[in-house]
Amino acid sequence: MTRKLVVIGAGMASGRVLEELFEKAPGEYDVTLFGAEPRGNYNRIMLSPVLSGEKTYEEIVTHDADWYREHSVQCRFGERITAIDRNRKTVVTDQGETSYDKLLIATGSQPFIIPVPGKDLPGVLTYRDLDDVEKMLDAAQKPGAKAVVIGGGLLGLEAAAGLKMQGVDVTVLHLMPHLMERQLDPAAGYLLAKELEARGINVHLRANTHEIVGSDKVEAVRLDDGTEYKADIVVMAVGIKPDTHLAVGAGLACGRGIHVDDAMVTADPDILAVGECVEHRGMCYGLVAPLYEMAKVAAKTLVGEEAGYEGSALSTKLKVTGVDLFSAGDFSEGDDREEIVFRDPTRGVYKRIVLQGDKIVGVVLYGDAADGGWFFGLLKDGTDISEMRDTLIFGPAYAGGSPLDPMAAVAALPDDAEICGCNGVCKGTIVSTITAKGLDTIDEVKAHTKASSSCGTCTGLVEQVMALTLGDDFAVPQSKSMCGCTDLTHMEVRRLIKTKELKSIPAVMQELAWKTSCGCEACRPALNYYLLSDWPADYEDDYQSRFINERVHANIQKDGTFSVVPRMWGGLTNPQELRAIADAAEKYNVPTVKVTGGQRIDLLGVKKEDLPAIWADLNAAGMVSGQAYAKGLRTVKTCVGTDHCRFGTQDSTGLGVRLEKALWGSWTPHKLKLAVSGCPRNCAEATCKDVGIVCVDSGYEIHVGGAAGLHVQATQLLCKVKTEEEAIEYCAAVIQLYREEAQYLHRIYKWIDQVGLDHLTARVVDDESSRKSLAARFFFSQKFAQTDPWSERASGAVHPNEFQPIAEVA
Repeated sequence: MTRKLVVIGAGMASGRVLEELFEKAPGEYDVTLFGAEPRGNYNRIMLSPVLSGEKTYEEIVTHDADWYREHSVQCRFGERITAIDRNRKTVVTDQGETSYDKLLIATGSQPFIIPVPGKDLPGVLTYRDLDDVEKMLDAAQKPGAKAVVIGGGLLGLEAAAGLKMQGVDVTVLHLMPHLMERQLDPAAGYLLAKELEARGINVHLRANTHEIVGSDKVEAVRLDDGTEYKADIVVMAVGIKPDTHLAVGAGLACGRGIHVDDAMVTADPDILAVGECVEHRGMCYGLVAPLYEMAKVAAKTLVGEEAGYEGSALSTKLKVTGVDLFSAGDFSEGDDREEIVFRDPTRGVYKRIVLQGDKIVGVVLYGDAADGGWFFGLLKDGTDISEMRDTLIFGPAYAGGSPLDPMAAVAALPDDAEICGCNGVCKGTIVSTITAKGLDTIDEVKAHTKASSSCGTCTGLVEQVMALTLGDDFAVPQSKSMCGCTDLTHMEVRRLIKTKELKSIPAVMQELAWKTSCGCEACRPALNYYLLSDWPADYEDDYQSRFINERVHANIQKDGTFSVVPRMWGGLTNPQELRAIADAAEKYNVPTVKVTGGQRIDLLGVKKEDLPAIWADLNAAGMVSGQAYAKGLRTVKTCVGTDHCRFGTQDSTGLGVRLEKALWGSWTPHKLKLAVSGCPRNCAEATCKDVGIVCVDSGYEIHVGGAAGLHVQATQLLCKVKTEEEAIEYCAAVIQLYREEAQYLHRIYKWIDQVGLDHLTARVVDDESSRKSLAARFFFSQKFAQTDPWSERASGAVHPNEFQPIAEVA
């Protein structure tokens, strides 16, 4: 007979219990899940990338509605439990009662609020869930926003880094002499503070908060020494305390947390508890790995299997992009301890191994934490390291005095060795899942085990486990790095340019450890684009990092001559422009004059040395570069719409002209073509363009992701709007999102294939604030982009020697 399981708390710990339970005994329990938040399980340790803008909430959802539906979980999100009646075996809410056979308490923890004056003012926030993140993001929208983060531990620093990436002026106040004093020693804490200050985050140590100043809302934070920091928001991140109020009310044994035995059972045999709310053998845990270990034991207990939790060794990583940090164990000093230390000041690398006898008891790695998992395994297992003592600090590659095959090191790991810390996935789980389900790609392993699906730092180790398991059947993933100059992918470089605030190509190459001195023809154009996109007001375009067509603002032909294409707004021209084109064709002996597919006129066969002069003549007639060579807007093709066509529903020509005048000059990852058709007959072929608009009686349909080149692809309908102003705003938002997220040389359709149309819908259609923010960033960048390059070159003000012959020909 199916038993009733009621779960209080829809967080990561209970979510893992349900995963394990449904795997072991599907259908044994009828599950009702209560959660205080109005949403299901998501990966809370990935809130920091959501705050920083590197991930969206949808990307960190662990269990979506389909998952709950598949496992017949009755979800009661947003409904708070008010009491537990152990005698009647029911839980009580403000909406009624629910009975249980077994009860699982996973209420987590509550943030600690320091009792200072002003702590209840509007603008004082905590950092525990998505609601907190959304409040911080709202505050970050204010121009010149200032934030004070109280607490220099894991959560505080992740909050500070995320707010800084959102453009907020951030100060971190920490009571102790160095940051993260529970996880780091003073040397590593110093390096961390130096890194954060280099990112523009002000760090104030030995800071004792006296009061939070303000009348109706937060205005500042004042310290005991009188120092005052202005603030629009104050983030309290000074610690957590187990949430035990329901357990206490039910008469369960509690100390700091809910007391549980090794089987995760409370004082009541029908009530279990897991996660941050529990106290086990005098210990309370606030990190994810112990929660997952508890969850496995609880699931076994629920199905009647023998199980025992014996406590956890703890390791820490800071979820701040670009900060490479690992800490585990106890690194305090003692007469019976010795340490091994390695420093590389130039690289900012610091490593410290604390030994007690012949065993590792503590590890601190900063600047190079790749071997953290290996050291942690030695620490947890109590491995005798005496034979590798002399080379221990250099990691597994030199364990025992000589280099080891990395595969041998992976093979030596036990099945319970943790591979993915974010999701608590061990080696044995990966191996057994690969074997049972016939997996052979990293994406399949991510989907089925969650290993490497969060922060991604364990991807290399996961691939080594795959290679060990599959043998010759393992296909080595092709390198996804930008080029041979770096091991970083395009997206990693994009993220680090923003995170590290790198604003020049030399800065990128220095800070991201380029392998070459000057880069190559593959990486320099990409870096030039990423810097232009991220820092439009600060970065000056490096024309030498562009391909020949973009460098000379004309398309090179097979005989070495060039084509010149003046811009015709929306495909419109007039007699004056046509005369100027005809005069230029005669004056410069242009052999071919051709109408293009983009409704322009192309002058083909112009000599390189004649380019500035022909541009000057066309400029004099009021024409500018059509940028037919650009990784940017090429054309906006139109039909005549309501001006002349009896089928036209809207002024497609007028809208096309407005769009082109709004969008021209913008650099994008690849060429960009638009079209506006005046009716569904689609004479302007809007449904095979990167962005297309089809006019209908009631407004404008906006289409995205078309192509008509080597890859012919129809557009997808994004949405429908009523006015021209909306159409322009939506188009600008789509293009800006593409500019900010796509890999260099990827067309819009390829980017949409990667992120999905739902992503565009969520950011541009459903979220008005996001759309307007994207459009605003686009038009801000246009202030620096809308300069006619023909005019600059024709005047000789920019690179005047570009078009001079190297030598006179006799």
